[in-house]
Amino acid sequence: MTSKWIFSGLALATFAALSLSACTTPTPPAPVALNDGELALPADYKSWPKFLSAVQRPDAKQVREIYMNPVAQQGTAAKGFPNGSVFVMENYAAALKPDGTLQRDADGKLVKEKLVSVFVQGKNVGWGEKANPALANGNWIYSAYTPTGEKSSVSTDSCRVCHLPQASKDFVHRYDEYFNTRKTSAWHTPQVVAALNAPTALSVQDVVALHTVR
Repeated sequence: MTSKWIFSGLALATFAALSLSACTTPTPPAPVALNDGELALPADYKSWPKFLSAVQRPDAKQVREIYMNPVAQQGTAAKGFPNGSVFVMENYAAALKPDGTLQRDADGKLVKEKLVSVFVQGKNVGWGEKANPALANGNWIYSAYTPTGEKSSVSTDSCRVCHLPQASKDFVHRYDEYFNTRKTSAWHTPQVVAALNAPTALSVQDVVALHTVR
């Protein structure tokens, strides 16, 4: 009888230990602390969602394409962008007329020519600790690349100076433009269009769920 109780006790203890182990979520490792110039150019960034496309910069004689990784896509206008967010900005030269003035298409927009530079902006815990405190951009860091993907000699301090005035917008340019665009474009998904053409296809709750206003 005693051995039976000992066996039952051992079985219960083993079960409890296994249950506790199964319920315990391992703590993920902290991200490697990076600083300016150490953020790699993601090889697959062109497959990412667009933050904004064909950004017009006549002052710089450029057209810009800005990509965001899926983590950044979770950002909200109220809270900004979460740790792990990465943006990639491609700068293209704008086409010029023979007289040196900017060429524009039928819609009045600049005509994009060759790629001249690529910049990466990333955010995570403890990033940018070596930056000049006067140029601190929260946990954001920057890297600059040539059109061929090699490290550029451009000073990332210039990125910090440029983004510093956007402190109230999580140091991200065109913050309001992006979130305003996302609110309106949420109603133009194929699912919503289908629902409008066939109202019985989706419930009101489905349509509201598709319109994710952040």
